[in-house]
Amino acid sequence: MSRGGRPDLAGVALPRVQAPTLLIVVGDDLPVIGLNREAFAQLACKRRLEIVPDASHLFEEPGTLETLARLAGDWFLQYLARPRQQKTF
Repeated sequence: MSRGGRPDLAGVALPRVQAPTLLIVVGDDLPVIGLNREAFAQLACKRRLEIVPDASHLFEEPGTLETLARLAGDWFLQYLARPRQQKTF
């Protein structure tokens, strides 16, 4: 997961990423949104790009940090949670 980062700086390594990748970008940072979209296009793994509208870099606006936490939490539950084991009788 990358929150407001610069995954584009990974360059030629992006197509080799195999882990499910979530990119979360603040809506008020148009240049970084573009850079994340470019990086997203190069990823060949399961991926998602989320843009949190009306959020600045530190997610200080009401509700934006909660949105970030929900997006990340849902992603981690989907891709990092252990599968339930079947009970055998």
